[in-house]
Amino acid sequence: MTHEIAVIPGDGIGQEVTPAAVKVLEAIETVDFEFVEGEAGDAVKDETGEALPQETREIAADADATLFGAAGETAADVILPLRDVVGSFANVRPARSYPGLDAVQPDTDIVFIRENTEGVYTGIESEITEGVRTLTRVITAEASRDIAEYGFDYAKQNGYEDVTIAHKANVMRQTDGLFLETAEAVAEDRGADYDTALMDALAMHLVMTPEEYDVIVCPNLAGDMLSDLSAGLVGGLGLLPSANIGEENALFEPVHGSAPDIAGKGVANPSAMILSAAMLLEHLGYDEEGDQVRTAVESVLESGPRTPDLGGDAGTTAVTDAVIDEL
Repeated sequence: MTHEIAVIPGDGIGQEVTPAAVKVLEAIETVDFEFVEGEAGDAVKDETGEALPQETREIAADADATLFGAAGETAADVILPLRDVVGSFANVRPARSYPGLDAVQPDTDIVFIRENTEGVYTGIESEITEGVRTLTRVITAEASRDIAEYGFDYAKQNGYEDVTIAHKANVMRQTDGLFLETAEAVAEDRGADYDTALMDALAMHLVMTPEEYDVIVCPNLAGDMLSDLSAGLVGGLGLLPSANIGEENALFEPVHGSAPDIAGKGVANPSAMILSAAMLLEHLGYDEEGDQVRTAVESVLESGPRTPDLGGDAGTTAVTDAVIDEL
C-alpha cells in the first residue's frame, strides 16, 4: 500500500528540515510513500496574495497525512487553516529529555494533549472603539469532551499512569469551568484516576518537578504555552515534535518556528521534524518503524553529530545522514 503524504515546507528553516524528514521516510524500506509538495507561507503570500493557496489546501485534504515545516509572519494564516483542513481536534506534543544532552530537567517525559479548535484561537477579535479591542474565548462541552477522551485514551494506550487536567477555572469560571467539569466527567465515567492543576501553578511545578507529570490535558492556549515552557527543560524547541490529529486525517509539524536568524545557513536542527515523521509513521499504523526512527534520532542526539543549538558544529544534512545511517 502506498501512502500519499502532503509535504509543505513553508518558510525559513522549514525549507531545510522538511526535506530532511522526507529523506528519512524514504530510507524506510518497509513503507511506500508518495510525496506531493504544496506551497504556503510568507513568500507565497508575497507572490500570490494568499499565504495558503487553495491548491495546497486540497493537497493536504486529499493526502493520508501532512508534513508541515514552519511559517513566518503568516503563521496564523497557514497553520490554523491547515489544522482545520485535516479536521484536527487534538494537538499532541511530547517533551522528553534525551541521554547525552545537557537538559535542565533530565527526568522529563511529558505529553501535552492540547485542545486544537477553540479557546482564544478562534480568531474572534473586535475593535469596540479607538483604543479598545476585545478577544472572545470560546469553550464548548463537545470540544472539551473530545480532547479529554483523547487524552485519557492516549495515556492508557501508551502506558502513562498519571493524567493531569490543566485549567484556570478559579478566574475563568464559565469557560475553564466548563472545560474542567467536562474533563472530570469523562474521567469519572471511565473510572480513571486524574489530578487537576491551575495552569499558572502548573507552570512552576513543571520547572521544578516535571518528573511528577505524564499526560497533561490542556485548553488551547495553555497547551501552547506550557509545551513551549517544557522545551526549555529538555534542550530547546529543536527537540519537540507534534501531531495534529483529526478523525480521518492528521498533520505533523515541529513545535519550533521558522527561525529566520539561521534560515539558509544549513545548521537547523532536524530532530523535531524527524521525530514528527516518527509520529506520522505511528499514526499510519507503523509502530515498529516509528520506534526505529525515534531510536535512531536518540542515538544521534546522544553520540553526535549535533547542530549548534545543542553545542555541536554539524549541519542539518550531516545530522540527517547520521540518523539514516542508524536506521
